[in-house]
Amino acid sequence: MSLLPFPQPATVARSTAVAHRRLVVVAGMLVLLSAEVPAFDLGDPFATRDITPERPALRIDDGILPCQVPAADARYGIVEVVDLALCRNPTTREVWSAARVQAADVGLAQADFLPTLDGRASASRIRADSRSASQRNGSLTLSWLLFDFRARSANLEVARQLMSAATSTLDASVQTVFLNAMQAYFNAQAARAAVAAAVESEKASRESLNAAEVRYRVGTGTPADRLQAQTAWSQATLTRIRAEGVRENTLGRLANVMGLDANQPLRLDDPPSARPDERFSDDVAALIGEARLRRPELKAAEAEYRAAEAGIDYARASGLPTLSLGAGPRWENIGGVSANASAIGLTLDLPLFSGFNTTYNVRAAQARSDVAAARRDNVRQQVALEVWEAWQSLNTATQTLRTSADLLASAEHSERVALGRYKAGVGNILDVLNAQSALANARLQRVQAALDWHVSRATLARALGALDGQVLSSTRSLQDPR
Repeated sequence: MSLLPFPQPATVARSTAVAHRRLVVVAGMLVLLSAEVPAFDLGDPFATRDITPERPALRIDDGILPCQVPAADARYGIVEVVDLALCRNPTTREVWSAARVQAADVGLAQADFLPTLDGRASASRIRADSRSASQRNGSLTLSWLLFDFRARSANLEVARQLMSAATSTLDASVQTVFLNAMQAYFNAQAARAAVAAAVESEKASRESLNAAEVRYRVGTGTPADRLQAQTAWSQATLTRIRAEGVRENTLGRLANVMGLDANQPLRLDDPPSARPDERFSDDVAALIGEARLRRPELKAAEAEYRAAEAGIDYARASGLPTLSLGAGPRWENIGGVSANASAIGLTLDLPLFSGFNTTYNVRAAQARSDVAAARRDNVRQQVALEVWEAWQSLNTATQTLRTSADLLASAEHSERVALGRYKAGVGNILDVLNAQSALANARLQRVQAALDWHVSRATLARALGALDGQVLSSTRSLQDPR
């Protein structure tokens, strides 16, 4: 005798209709709960966009430049070069994307604190011998981890510290690209100036050759003078050809730094003048202290160390008990007979033995913390070294710039005197050629000294962690010291 009354036809019909309605409701809830569907996109519930750094761009004079490639006939100045490098260089895009990934990881770590709700619905038909029956069921399951000895908090701290490290790494990469763009720009300017100096030397050598030919025709010169002048002119021409090749290569490297093809034609503005100032001539110990406060590489290393420390807490908590809440309704219909049920309960998970997995996870996390601490200390020492070398280089460049002006003036005067004496018949060709060679070297040293001073100045700013649009503003405003 059955304990349950046999369902009458009307009762079966009503239960089947109710089952259909419940199945539709469950299926609808499954659709609504799929938050990843674009139509139900929840956006950014944890506001990770607020911690995501902005796309790299040049900010100068309290404004952001448009990041557009100038017209084909436009001239590129230092500002346009750096602007395009920050916007188009693949390095800046890569590290910015990595920072966005880390920001999403922070959201994932925060999501672990919320409950999860899963829905399930199924329908099948069972056939045994000559009889068949339909089976349908649906359920909703709520799961919520209530207590885990702060494992989730440690994981969130790891994610936040890695986010901080990613932001600092982005800042460091931006400053590196910034410096590389300035170096490429000034190298291209130096190559252009070297070509101009080579052209001037070629013209002077040609003038010496003409003077030697005149003296040879009137009988006051020797064939040796003429041959030596011819050799000097040929050498000057060869130097000019090589300088032009170097110029084209530096322009190709400049285009590459800017995110353009190497064969992109570039027309450059006149280089800014160099005027030594006292902006970076402070006590080097104070500069090292400032750099250790500002350098993004050191900030990133410190954040990675803190993330490793939080990783130790996470490894320890991962081997401890957890307490979870589970709840949800369930409906099932088999052969027209429906059944409803619901459940709610707590689950205590007690990891008794995991093969010493937790022990070695903690040891590995502690070792990773030691590695991160060593890297941080190494970066700290490297920052001091870079500031010291950059400071010394700037002092050397400043002194060289001042001395090169006197050298150029003396070489120009010597060349004029030697050529005048030779044309007057009281000098010899060797004095002229030597004076012209010294003048050519003085021109190159003067140009290189000016551009080296700009690069050294930017390198020290980078070593201090202060390379930004203000450095470009002061570069544009410099006036010729001569």
